[in-house]
Amino acid sequence: MKVVIGQGSCGIATGAKKTEAEFRKQIAEHNLDVCIDFTGCVGTCYLEPIVDVYDDNGKNFTRYIMVQPEKVEKIVTEHLAGGKPVEEYSITDEDKQFIDKQKRVVLRNCGLINPENIDEYLEVGGYEATKKVVKTMSPDDVIAEIKLSGLRGRGGAGFPTWFKWNAAKNNPGSEKYIVCNADEGDPGAFMDRSVLEGDPHAVIEGMIIGGYAMGATEGIIYCRAEYPLAIKRLENAMSQARERGYLGKDIFGSGFDFDLRIKAGAGAFVCGEETALIASLEGERGMPRLKPPFPAQKGFWQKPTNINNVETFANVPWIIVNGGKAFGSMGTEKSNGTKVFALAGKIKKGGLVEVPMGLPLKDVIFGIGGGIKQDKKFKAVQMGGPSGGCIPDKLIDTPVTYEDINKTGAIVGSGGMIVMDENTCMVDMARYFLDFTKKESCGKCNYCRVGTKRMLEILERITQGKGKDGDIELLEELAGKIKDGSMCGLGQTAPNPVLTTLKYFRNEYEDHIYNHKCTAKSCKALIHYFIKDTCVGCTACARKCPVDAISGEVKGQHVIDQDKCIKCGKCEETCRFASVVRE
Repeated sequence: MKVVIGQGSCGIATGAKKTEAEFRKQIAEHNLDVCIDFTGCVGTCYLEPIVDVYDDNGKNFTRYIMVQPEKVEKIVTEHLAGGKPVEEYSITDEDKQFIDKQKRVVLRNCGLINPENIDEYLEVGGYEATKKVVKTMSPDDVIAEIKLSGLRGRGGAGFPTWFKWNAAKNNPGSEKYIVCNADEGDPGAFMDRSVLEGDPHAVIEGMIIGGYAMGATEGIIYCRAEYPLAIKRLENAMSQARERGYLGKDIFGSGFDFDLRIKAGAGAFVCGEETALIASLEGERGMPRLKPPFPAQKGFWQKPTNINNVETFANVPWIIVNGGKAFGSMGTEKSNGTKVFALAGKIKKGGLVEVPMGLPLKDVIFGIGGGIKQDKKFKAVQMGGPSGGCIPDKLIDTPVTYEDINKTGAIVGSGGMIVMDENTCMVDMARYFLDFTKKESCGKCNYCRVGTKRMLEILERITQGKGKDGDIELLEELAGKIKDGSMCGLGQTAPNPVLTTLKYFRNEYEDHIYNHKCTAKSCKALIHYFIKDTCVGCTACARKCPVDAISGEVKGQHVIDQDKCIKCGKCEETCRFASVVRE
């Protein structure tokens, strides 16, 4: 038997290391011949720590969820020693649907193989695509297959992958570079991190194939330094690949040389823009450059360079093995294949999902994600992070394609989906994203540097109840000028969260400004807490209040001193009789 413990960042954060230690202790005490291994994140982050117990044939397994150390002894005694699975700790049929409803290409190995053991990657067909490419295909053949697949860059812009590869290939030069953008900076996005932690060889293999297609002999993975586990597993995978001859000189005896190195980035959001990323690689401050020339012409050290993100490269080995036509048959005519999304926010089942392009948003959020926490009303979903926009409930049937999402004012982006419920203030949500982009602006463009700051100041005033007539119009004017006057994608898309919330939730802005009221009852400056006459005098709220703002006799009506109240909401959370209300 074998015990496999999920140890992506999400699993480790919820205690997977302690769970592993307890398994080792219990297995030793029971003198059992059981192997303990680990894997990356399978995607069901909301169920971590996850433990899979494989039977003796190594194929069938029982999945246990939320396995804290106190659950381990029962699993060991009843299942590992007694041969009877512990049903009460097992994953439910409903939660199994989270995986079963997906179509997994990029995530095909995540949560199933040990990311630090190259043999397990080889057992599922690893490096067969590389072998096929370098031994039987020309660079033009590879590019033609990628073109047939319809694969578009999964980093946000959705630009055809084959076109970028072909442009770099056709530009003259004996020295070319291929770069993986693993600088994932969107709030609420963790797709790239999970892939690097769970299946690093797939990304490495995709880069080898891309390097062969465009004529590059060196690749660079630009990974944010805040992803130490991803970097560790990447370095381990690269070392193993070199030992087996899949990286380095004369790959598979083909005469093709290719190697990789990692550059740890400082976490600058602007380095998601390819020219800013290149500047950072060269040791300069991450700031965008004018285009043309494009990186395919003059990129890293002025040499032809291609940049794609983690998810894009992870698709490539599957496409080569299964054929571009198979990939292109998934999704829609213009948005082919699958897309990985990170579900976060007010959703029941937070985690990673991979679905065919074209699936309606409703199917992703409700069909796979299980809907809204506490069964509250769905209000909107933010797609594309700070560069994207809010899609309201009335557009929940929008298909997830580049074209359809763009029509709403949002973008598919790298794949973040932040779900919001009825208690989310859309003005405050716009303020949050503007605060992020203002801080992340490199400062090169006046409109981006100063304009985002001015927009943020207006939004802060509005959420503090100090909005005034003309603020909405000024926001719209500034947004247009920032979009027109900024050099790179950060500035050009920075106003999107404001523009989409104004488009779909203008009434909330007007309520804040003209009625001094937060529609969602969320902005502290515009709400008050009151205790209704249904109060039974249990004193629970008074005991929880951190500033002693609540007074009253036992079994008598309680009141809140509005001058003392800091609007922390502890009273509302504590009251079991729904007697504390926000107004």
